[in-house]
Amino acid sequence: MDTSRSTVRRPVFVLAVALATMISLLSWAGPAQAHGTIVNPASRAYQCWQTWGSHHMDPAMQTQDPMCYQAFQANPDTMWNWMSALRDGLGAQFEAKTPNGQLCSNGLTRNDSLNKPGAWKSTRVSNNFTVQLYDQASHGADYFKVYVSKQGYNPATQTLGWSNLDFITQTGRYAPAQNISFNINTSGYTGNHILFVIWQASHLDQAYMWCSDVTFG
Repeated sequence: MDTSRSTVRRPVFVLAVALATMISLLSWAGPAQAHGTIVNPASRAYQCWQTWGSHHMDPAMQTQDPMCYQAFQANPDTMWNWMSALRDGLGAQFEAKTPNGQLCSNGLTRNDSLNKPGAWKSTRVSNNFTVQLYDQASHGADYFKVYVSKQGYNPATQTLGWSNLDFITQTGRYAPAQNISFNINTSGYTGNHILFVIWQASHLDQAYMWCSDVTFG
C-alpha cells in the first residue's frame, strides 16, 4: 500500500468536502438576501440577530435574553436569514392559511422558535409611532396590514392567534425602495403587546409576516 499517496489524498479530500459544503451554503443563502423585515420596532428574528449575531456563542445570552437564546438553539438560520420569512402564493388568504400559534413564524416550521411566548425584548412606543421596513431588493409593497394584540393578551404566556389581534390599518401601495416607513395611530393600549405586520410584496405573490414586541407607554 502506498501510504504517502494516501496521506496526501486525505487532506485534499477533506478540503474538497469543506469547499463543497461552503459553496452549497452560500448558494442556498444567496437568494434569501433579496428580501427584508421590519427593523423598527424590530421583528423578533431581526432583534436577535442585531443584538447577538456577532457574538451568538456568548453564554450571557442565556440569562440576558432567554428568548433569543432558545431561538438560536432551535435554529440559528432563523436569525441569519431574518430577511426571508416569506411564503408564496397565499392569494391574500392569510388567516385561512396561517394556523393560530404560527403567526410569528409566518407558518414556517424552521422559524417555529419565534412563536414561543416569553420575555422577548421589547421596543417602547407611544400610541402613535412609525413602522420601518428594510427591503434589500427594493420590492415595493401592494400594502401592509397592521395589527396589535388585544389589551389583556399576555405575550409572555400566550401564543398568538388571530382572535388575539386588533386590526389597525391597511396601507396603500409603496413604490420599490430599500427603506419604507409608515405611521400607525392607536389608542387605549398599555403595557406589553405584539405588533403583527403582514407585507404583501409587489413583485410576486409573496407574503411576509412578523411579530415585533412593543411596550406602550
